[in-house]
Amino acid sequence: MLWDYTRKVLLKSKRGRLLLLERSINYGPGKNKINLEEVKKNWYELHLFKLQKRLLELLIWGKYQS
Repeated sequence: MLWDYTRKVLLKSKRGRLLLLERSINYGPGKNKINLEEVKKNWYELHLFKLQKRLLELLIWGKYQS
């Protein structure tokens, strides 16, 4: 359960999927894996912590963009 919603409910909307993706990047994925294609597709919509964002930029594109 995440906040007041279950994972199933959040997966039904785009904003809910973004919230789950942001949370898994910022706080750790737990048992789930982070989908690289989803991260790339929604990169400019994600609100990430500064250090996590810089690390992902380096891992995905091999350089800092921000």
